[in-house]
Amino acid sequence: MCEDEKTERRAGPIEMAVSEHVENGKRNDDKTSVTDEEVYISKLRQAIPQCCAVGAKNLLLITFGTTLGFSTILIPALQKEDSDIKVTMEELTWISSLNLFLVPIGCLASGPVSQYLGRKRTMMLANIPFVVAWLIYYYSNNPGMLLAALAITGLTGGLLEGPVITYVAEVTQPYLRGMLSATSSMAVILGIFTQMLSGSLVHWRTVALINLIYPILCFLALCLVPESPHWLAVKGRLKESEHALCWLRGWVNPSYVHNEFGALCEAIQKPTDNTGSEKEKIWQAYTDRTFYQPFFLVSAAFFISNFGGCTTLQTFAVIIFAKLNAPIDKYTATVFLGIAQLIGITICVLTIHLMGKRKLSFLSVGGTGLCFLTTAIYGYLNNADYLDGIKYSWIPTTFMIGGAFTANICIRTLPWILAGEVFPVKVRSSATGAAGMIAYIMASIANKTFLYMENSMSLPGTIFFYSMINLVGLCLLYVILPETEGRTLQEIEEHYAGIQNLKDRPRKEQKTTKEKWAVENPAIVHDESTEIGVAGSAGADLPPDLVDDGRGSYEMVDILAIAKRVVYGARDASTRSNLSQAWPNIHGDDKASSLGLFSASRKTAGMIAWPFIHSSSLSAFHATP
Repeated sequence: MCEDEKTERRAGPIEMAVSEHVENGKRNDDKTSVTDEEVYISKLRQAIPQCCAVGAKNLLLITFGTTLGFSTILIPALQKEDSDIKVTMEELTWISSLNLFLVPIGCLASGPVSQYLGRKRTMMLANIPFVVAWLIYYYSNNPGMLLAALAITGLTGGLLEGPVITYVAEVTQPYLRGMLSATSSMAVILGIFTQMLSGSLVHWRTVALINLIYPILCFLALCLVPESPHWLAVKGRLKESEHALCWLRGWVNPSYVHNEFGALCEAIQKPTDNTGSEKEKIWQAYTDRTFYQPFFLVSAAFFISNFGGCTTLQTFAVIIFAKLNAPIDKYTATVFLGIAQLIGITICVLTIHLMGKRKLSFLSVGGTGLCFLTTAIYGYLNNADYLDGIKYSWIPTTFMIGGAFTANICIRTLPWILAGEVFPVKVRSSATGAAGMIAYIMASIANKTFLYMENSMSLPGTIFFYSMINLVGLCLLYVILPETEGRTLQEIEEHYAGIQNLKDRPRKEQKTTKEKWAVENPAIVHDESTEIGVAGSAGADLPPDLVDDGRGSYEMVDILAIAKRVVYGARDASTRSNLSQAWPNIHGDDKASSLGLFSASRKTAGMIAWPFIHSSSLSAFHATP
């Protein structure tokens, strides 16, 4: 195929976006197009619109939380002799479990629906079934109507799993993503808490009527925030995508988000190879390591979260505290358990960006395992009459509540955050929906098997089993969990593609230097006169990723970070041929860490081009004399 044909096939969203800016008289190498207002947008101004978007999404999770907590106040009311709806024990068990049981079924449709309709539109439509369910609750006069309302809320709860997880990951910047993602669990718990509080004050029918407020407010709030820029770009709606990105980055001008928008377009750009059917391409995405490795990580995190004991502790708290002979009332102990969970999640939100996910998850899983192990040891010693059960009864109660606290510091929230971050954009919606389905299946199994395990292994034995899950899970997470905090979605995808390693967080000074370089060398330009692509302006310095090693060569710390900032260049066949011959001389892993092509002195380096790793394209980079 001739060179012109290759060039034509490479034209995609990013080239369209760049040419659009050039047509508007805003050439990327013109530093005057980046105004002081655009360069010095405050962190607060950037954060406010992202918090607003996530807050609107969290109203939907509060609504879902009310459906989970409503059964807690409904079941005791139905058990009263003066209840206007008579139910059997079998019907009560279905009322307590039908909601959770149907969530995975809704998750099956979550990904495809949100990919087709969009994240925002799917979340808006999800409010309608919630309104219908609360009206059915209010007017119900038989168990069948109650079960119908539960079925609606369960299916709708599964439907919203994909868009709510994906939306927060796609609208937030890396330094805010972890903290804002962690607010999802807080929103669900807050919704559950509103039901407990309302149920202690008014009748359950009145509570159902009050709950109509939440989906209505959520619908109105979602009308005011933009759609995900990622989804819009995937659908080819680049103008809307750029406008949404400007809104989310502090209501700025398009030139301010040009770099991020260009990287976004490049990340989602369709392959130039048009061979093969669309179904084969989709199937290939699910067999790629960038899908199955993150899916294993998320599934493992969900397994540790649900089978580590905290799911059953929350569900059977009253029974557990009663069997542990808690020194306080078992219901009061359950209240303290809920408070500990809320405090733990709050700490997670406030510290996840400061500590990173790896350190916080190790602290969470390790602390939970030690708390449960201490409780299990106490149980064995108490059953063997080595301890005074009355005198030391505070030990198991304290450590079980402590286990709930440490679990909510990270591991209870971690898999939901990861589900929105680690999957590639092509399968993100479907993958997050499938991950949510697995989470609820695991939670159902954990609750279903608890009583059987307790009868066969005793309560101390069951708690010991949970402690081992946590401690083994700690070792597993140490090996497979990358540090995604402070990283872009593209960097996370490159980690699973084997291009870079995200075991550590980027240093603050390194991030600041890179951001400054990106501003001073804002974009990608193609010089038609020389047929060579140039990164930034003619006088641009080498980026901070290239470090002089004192021998006249340069170490490439992160090749892809630079590759994204340069144009598809070196179009003449001779230059490309010479570079292709030189590239194999670089050995193995050195291709990912250093560039032998930079063997010349900086003074004589001139224009250098090299092939992308795992790509057939070439890029060019300008080194200043």
